[in-house]
Amino acid sequence: MQTELSPADGTDDLQYDQTNDRYVFHHDDDSTATITTTIVHALASIADTDVSQGEFSLYDSVDPDALERIFSQKADGTDRTGGHIAFTALEHEVYVYANGDVIIYPPAETHWSAASR
Repeated sequence: MQTELSPADGTDDLQYDQTNDRYVFHHDDDSTATITTTIVHALASIADTDVSQGEFSLYDSVDPDALERIFSQKADGTDRTGGHIAFTALEHEVYVYANGDVIIYPPAETHWSAASR
């Protein structure tokens, strides 16, 4: 089941970059969705997985609470401007950057030959 994405999910700008074989979007800190919610909905759409049926949990790949804390504002209230986290979820490589950019690479296609069996 394809999960529909709405602007409330923060994935309204999810785009496939065919040249680099990746999905790219920007999480808006001003949206009502958290960065983890945005990532879950984007992955669900890309991997054709229904998150409402429990088919996928971000906890299987990364601690969502830690991810939120890493990219939250600093103690002095300023935004974090550097750094990124990378992890694998649903066989997709996910890169989350402090500026809100998220890049998701689909699984590499595996080609099996008769000799490798």
